[in-house]
Amino acid sequence: MTDTPLYLQDTPQLLSDDGFATSDIWYHGTSSALLASIQGQGLKRSGDKALNEAAKNTMATIGNNYTESVEPVFLTQSKELAYYWATQTVRERSARFEGSEQPIVLSVTLSEKQNANVKPDVGAMSLLLMDSGEQFMAHLASLYEKNGLAVPNIDLRNADRMAFVKQLGMAYINQDISLACVTLLTQPIAQTST
Repeated sequence: MTDTPLYLQDTPQLLSDDGFATSDIWYHGTSSALLASIQGQGLKRSGDKALNEAAKNTMATIGNNYTESVEPVFLTQSKELAYYWATQTVRERSARFEGSEQPIVLSVTLSEKQNANVKPDVGAMSLLLMDSGEQFMAHLASLYEKNGLAVPNIDLRNADRMAFVKQLGMAYINQDISLACVTLLTQPIAQTST
């Protein structure tokens, strides 16, 4: 399980029997190692070039061709879910790269036109059927239970597309997002009384 920092715990405000509420603000979880690039260019599709290059080199070493696909920018309406995915990114990168990376969460404020292009991440169904997906589903179940709600029982193969957004908090946008729309969420500085 992921111990989400208190300032990112937003499911009490977002989660209901209908699932996660949505707005024009979305969240993206990633590694601190990618922050400088994001602060320079915004969120790019297939943004982790180092991880993509490592996969390409691994496939070449074993004699397989590797075709890099353009991944969309993955989004969720919950800071807590974004933090979960950020920890997974750090874990995946730490298997290939040395260094001290931390999970970070970015707030993504979209225009009405951009928001209309956010889609349910139905492609995540294949991920959810693997071990990493089982871990996510267990984490998701704990969030529902923590908020006194019934855990959604979703038949992934036959689920309504919108269930991926509403119940699972999994969405994407298939376009780059400019830096003007992206804000790094940081721990609020405690107010001291004088």
